[in-house]
Amino acid sequence: MLTTDFLTQLQSLLPSERLYTDPVDCYAYAYDNSQKIYPPDVVAFPLTSEEVQAIVVLCNIHKVPLTPRGRGTGTVGGSLPEQGGVALSLERMLQIIVVDPANRVIVAEPGVLNQTVQNSAKLHGFFWPPDPTSAAYSSIGGNLATSAGGPHAVKYGTTRDHVLGMKAVTGKGEAIKTGCYTTKGVVGYDLTRLLIGSEGTLAVITEATLKLTPLPQAIGGITAHFQDAASCAAAVVSIMSLSQIPSALEFLDKGSLNLIRGRFPDMLPADTGAMLMIEVDGSPREIIDSSTAILSACRNEGLLQAEQVSDATNLWRMRKALSPLLRDIAPNKINEDIVVPVATLPELLKGLSQLSSKYQIINVNFGHAGNGNIHVNLLVNQDNIDEMARAEKCLNEVFELVIRLNGTLSGEHGIGREKRAYVDKEIDATTLALMKDIKQVFDPNNILNPGKLFL
Repeated sequence: MLTTDFLTQLQSLLPSERLYTDPVDCYAYAYDNSQKIYPPDVVAFPLTSEEVQAIVVLCNIHKVPLTPRGRGTGTVGGSLPEQGGVALSLERMLQIIVVDPANRVIVAEPGVLNQTVQNSAKLHGFFWPPDPTSAAYSSIGGNLATSAGGPHAVKYGTTRDHVLGMKAVTGKGEAIKTGCYTTKGVVGYDLTRLLIGSEGTLAVITEATLKLTPLPQAIGGITAHFQDAASCAAAVVSIMSLSQIPSALEFLDKGSLNLIRGRFPDMLPADTGAMLMIEVDGSPREIIDSSTAILSACRNEGLLQAEQVSDATNLWRMRKALSPLLRDIAPNKINEDIVVPVATLPELLKGLSQLSSKYQIINVNFGHAGNGNIHVNLLVNQDNIDEMARAEKCLNEVFELVIRLNGTLSGEHGIGREKRAYVDKEIDATTLALMKDIKQVFDPNNILNPGKLFL
């Protein structure tokens, strides 16, 4: 419980309409897309960096947990106020401070939606490459907190590759500025990349300088249907060995396709056992050359058909339909976003199939195959104790398989609270200790998002 003294001082920092204390109002900030619930004691809505700093300083003095929060679209519980305290909602920090097309830069506050940045950049012939499925709803601050990716990361990279600098408030309550306004800069340590992906455990981001990329002249699409996942995975390896890198390369396994068939019966051929959705971009000439090379790379014994599609904007209808369908069928699905080297994809998919059979857990796999980022979905019923026990064992072996293949436990969702028990599978004890030391430097009283990333 928060003390009366703390609440009185907090109320002096913000007007009443930007401070929730009623449990009913606070409940909307008790959960994210992980579907776990941890109500905060208070929700604060700062509008400026100065207000953020004042709140952090106050929480430091009183040793009150402070959980930074964007729009709550994360899947790993990274924005859950697990220890109560204050939920610091940045959703009202909505200013785009600078639009500078001459230098290919946008400077934005953390509450600005990804889609708003895209719309602003597009007016000047640019885009910001990070494109998570939740782009229409997720905030820039949240994208930075998890180093969000998306389908186009295969060509353009993730959030870390498209941020030049930022302003933030550390867990000590100190305002800092990282990075620079230019695409080159090597003065001091790279604190920008350190904070990106730190899930609000080191500092609260209050402003970000985003690097823009010119929109391609043209976009083309290809669909490729295969008998099975093995031949599909082999095609991915062949495609990614080409000099013409696709701008997106999405994989759907049989389970994914069956879900889509159940809702949209006429959308897919009946015999397709796995599928690739491929996007290419560039000049019209590059579209032709890339498409020709990729179609050739798809040809193996398991290929059923591969063709260019006339309207690339329709390419993603099936992919975007998957998450709602999975939620309908398995509200308690376990969703992981593991990554392996592309060349090991055939071995990964074979191993996932074997584990699904071994533990009798239905598993649906899809994702960004071009960079080895597969979304593993274990469809479970949390009310079934035996099934959940089997699912836990299955997930543990999935992670062991990933590490054995020289992969990583998360490509874009982050660790949050859901994966923290598995982090030591990937990171050795000495390195983990160093990370905890860094946390101590930024946040000596452990008030910022306590308990996330590490046990």
